[in-house]
Amino acid sequence: MLRFPEHQVAGHKAIEGKLGPLIDDYGNFYKPLQSKGRGSNEVACYKFFNSDPRVPNNISQRYIPNFHGTKVLNASDGSGLHPHLVLEDVVSCYSNPSVIDVKIGSRTWYPESSDAYVSKCLKKDRESSSITLGFRISGLKFVSCSLKENDSLSWQPDKEFLQNLSAEDVKLVLSKFVSCNFSSNDDAVSLRPDRAFVNEVFGGSNGILEQLLELKQWFEVQTIYHFYSSSVLMVCDRESVMNGKSSGGVVKLIDFAHVVDAKGSIDHNFLGGLCSLIKFISDILDSPLDYENNCIFNGNGTEDEQ
Repeated sequence: MLRFPEHQVAGHKAIEGKLGPLIDDYGNFYKPLQSKGRGSNEVACYKFFNSDPRVPNNISQRYIPNFHGTKVLNASDGSGLHPHLVLEDVVSCYSNPSVIDVKIGSRTWYPESSDAYVSKCLKKDRESSSITLGFRISGLKFVSCSLKENDSLSWQPDKEFLQNLSAEDVKLVLSKFVSCNFSSNDDAVSLRPDRAFVNEVFGGSNGILEQLLELKQWFEVQTIYHFYSSSVLMVCDRESVMNGKSSGGVVKLIDFAHVVDAKGSIDHNFLGGLCSLIKFISDILDSPLDYENNCIFNGNGTEDEQ
């Protein structure tokens, strides 16, 4: 039984009769192949990660969603049969995941793009934080660490809200990702985050920062591909962390429709944006916690005041 992804935060969504991804009960994510060669380009990229010896195992096995080939399915928009990528649903093992999609690079259009496509991308890059910060938050969904059954809270702002984030807003949103206090409306960005899980999710040897640094090491030397309009997906489950069932977060590199031949050169566009994201997360980790308002959980999953 196929259904719409509940935790998809960016990209084309299968809503209101539109073509978008589907998921099943077996941990698979079905992404429709895009037109004009973009779909076949993405298939080729996943095959590359799966088989090319130039890709280190730590990159292909840890940071790339598992690829299970392609499959023809009935499209979500009702248009009939359509080829889909069959990928790992990276959030399927979580009950209430918090997800953030970060599009990397100050430039999201690729060489040889049409003038119309360049204009479209430039407009988004200029109006968002892409050019100024080297990345932008494309989508997010944060789910609270509820202490009471059926008392969870989620926050998923719209595209317009995310398009207008300043550098300080981005820092606050990233801080919210590791916090347990946030509102369910778009004013949530203005609330002071408690960063209750900053060390567990961002820090440590299995934390998101270390994973991003490992990705950075590869992008400092790889000269095979340039990744335009690709994203870093970050996932955590506050409740699992709170109850000691998991530690750290998950980082995945996704969206390869606009990956092109690097022709032997470093992908400075992606690398620069990745370094900028790393700097933001490092600064959040290094900032002192506000213990006056911080909510701290003991090993039994109950709240202690400090």
